[in-house]
Amino acid sequence: MPRILLYLWPLPVTLLGMLVALLARGSGGAWQRFDGVLEAAGGWPARLLQRGFPFSGAVAAITLGHVVVGVSAAALAATRAHERAHVRQFERWGMLMVVLYPLAGLLAWLRGGHPYRDNWFEREARAAETAVQD
Repeated sequence: MPRILLYLWPLPVTLLGMLVALLARGSGGAWQRFDGVLEAAGGWPARLLQRGFPFSGAVAAITLGHVVVGVSAAALAATRAHERAHVRQFERWGMLMVVLYPLAGLLAWLRGGHPYRDNWFEREARAAETAVQD
């Protein structure tokens, strides 16, 4: 797939991520471009990540297209392999990720698993993280 399409396909979610990155920067956080991905750390979004989400609890980082928002620069570095797997998922599935990710969590839960830990997208990202460590 041409590289430009990898950026265009998830662009609406990336734009949302850029808005969150702007909120981070405007509320005391920082950002950097790393390997073609905008990474934002700290600020108001970090407090939301630390507070957590209903099915996952607190998280160190979250991926929105080609934007990764983390609680700190250290958290971004520690989760880089995992979050890059999510970037690749956005490149593969584009905006469909917004629907597919929660559906995968629902499917995991209906099968008796945990909607976050057993979510197919999270399992794939953890496998990518493990592959980098090996």
